[in-house]
Amino acid sequence: MNKIVLIATLLIFHAFSSFAQDGKDFNVLIIHVDDLGWADIEPLGSDFYETPHINTLASEGILFTNSYAAAAICSPTRAAMLTGKYPARLGITDWIRAKFQGVTTSGLPGDYEVFEDKPLKTPKIQGFLPLEEVTIAERMKSKGYATMHVGKWHLGEEGFYPEDQGFDVNVGGNDLGQPPSYFDPYLPEKPREFYEITTLKPRKKGEFLTDREGDEVVSFMNLKKDEKFFIHWAPYAVHTPIMGKPELVEKYKQKDPGNQRNPTYAALVESVDQNVGKVIHELERLGLRDQTLVIFTSDNGGLIGNYENPITNNFPLKSQKGYPYEGGIRIPTIVSWPGTLPEGIINENPIITMDWIPTILDFMGDNPVQDCLEGISLKETLTNPQSKLERDLFWHFPHYRLNDIVPYAIVRSGGYKLIHYFDGSEGELYNLNYDMEEKVNVISTRKAIAEELQNKLEHWLEETGARLPVEK
Repeated sequence: MNKIVLIATLLIFHAFSSFAQDGKDFNVLIIHVDDLGWADIEPLGSDFYETPHINTLASEGILFTNSYAAAAICSPTRAAMLTGKYPARLGITDWIRAKFQGVTTSGLPGDYEVFEDKPLKTPKIQGFLPLEEVTIAERMKSKGYATMHVGKWHLGEEGFYPEDQGFDVNVGGNDLGQPPSYFDPYLPEKPREFYEITTLKPRKKGEFLTDREGDEVVSFMNLKKDEKFFIHWAPYAVHTPIMGKPELVEKYKQKDPGNQRNPTYAALVESVDQNVGKVIHELERLGLRDQTLVIFTSDNGGLIGNYENPITNNFPLKSQKGYPYEGGIRIPTIVSWPGTLPEGIINENPIITMDWIPTILDFMGDNPVQDCLEGISLKETLTNPQSKLERDLFWHFPHYRLNDIVPYAIVRSGGYKLIHYFDGSEGELYNLNYDMEEKVNVISTRKAIAEELQNKLEHWLEETGARLPVEK
């Protein structure tokens, strides 16, 4: 790069940074998709699903290739998004059971689950997001923002819904982790007590849920176009039950498969894309696009399910939702704010769910180092793509699940990632800089690095007060 180009580039970055610091009011839209895998969008490699509006969003913003969910499953990540705290500190390390399921894995610290065929007692979780926690909605509301939640909540029963946690408007958020159906009136085929989206009233029989969510977001933006607004849109898609609009399903049935090949799941992904486009278009129509910080992300990696008949394919990442591998925790993330942030940037810095509250506060001119926020502000990373982040990231899942998930904890430090298993199984160490597919476990040949990361992990578990499994 010659000196003239370099100087021009630096001046552009300075202009972005200066604009972002001028203290102007801005809106915030977080699109927090459920179960959307890292490779489920075209900008990160999908060769079957069509995501033209998400493609445009990436071209108008910053695409992160090393973005992580706070957990490999939903409720912990959602709690982390709202509070800016690690799930381990909150005690929400597993998904929270809904009332209709008639069971609970929640309890006080010191309460355990016991499995006859397992060697460890595993800690029960905090079964709701405590009202004492200060949510991002409460922070925004205190600054004069109109606040709205749309879609999945999954952080407790009545009394712990979005309207109890700082949101002026709640459309669709309750204790359910998935919709009974994606088609209005959103009821299961077989009626079941408590299994309905009580906070979303039917509107038009057969209407698709993601379309309804997009309409609700658009309506709120129109209502609050002359005010500051914060919207947390958490589509129920692309979580099970895997359903799609018939015309889209048929479209993908006629298409040659690639790494991915499930036409119904493809239709569900495209429905999300269509509504992202609808919402962004409405921001443009209202003249609010340049005044709105848009964050598009997911709560965990993609669900493959049965490998013989997969729902999706996370290639080149290993494994899927729930597991400690990259396919379970690495997620698609795009940040766009035309006129304030550079456009068409690919950023390889490691980021995580807890970073969004500090980032938003920093753009507001507030000091983000407060109230035990455990993420970092990404303002410098967003405004200056040349900046580099050196940091450690952690995950904690002290539970048995499915047939082969045993309690684990993870640390990523630099390019290395250590997976520790609490049952005494040999750990795993991967150099993600050269092995993003996690094919080669180097724990036996990089013993000093493994020991260093293990010490970091143990210190973090102690510092956060993480609930740990214990021997029977």
